[in-house]
Amino acid sequence: MTFSLGDRVRWATTDEDGLPVVRYGFVGGVAGDVGPVVVMLDGELGGDVIDLDQLEPVTITNVELHLDGRDLIDDPDLRRGLVHLWRAEAESAGLDVDAMEPLGTGERDLGDAWSLAALTSGGQQYVVRALPSMLDPAVVCIRAEQTPRW
Repeated sequence: MTFSLGDRVRWATTDEDGLPVVRYGFVGGVAGDVGPVVVMLDGELGGDVIDLDQLEPVTITNVELHLDGRDLIDDPDLRRGLVHLWRAEAESAGLDVDAMEPLGTGERDLGDAWSLAALTSGGQQYVVRALPSMLDPAVVCIRAEQTPRW
């Protein structure tokens, strides 16, 4: 993956306490095709030098929330609020959501997954889904997935 000046990027790392954290920023400089990359992280004045293999371009399908608590999808009232948490994360990532239609308390998909909202971004249609993490069923993953064209 190569980046250009000004590209919006996502950096999944760990904070000082060892907890996972996702940071967003803009590419401020690139040292060749193999990196590293200088990233101007949101909320910081200086640039951080980050290895190229630790960065991803920000896309609507890689903005995810991972939240502890299976009750977040089991309880209809809590499930209804997940779509708003995802939208707030998408906005902090710098994504433009053109239109979003929440689906109330959601529509059950296959297994334990729930469709929470239909949305449009960049002329494409997506669905915001909540599902248990494959790595830990007590963790709920909320993400957008492109809807298939029929």
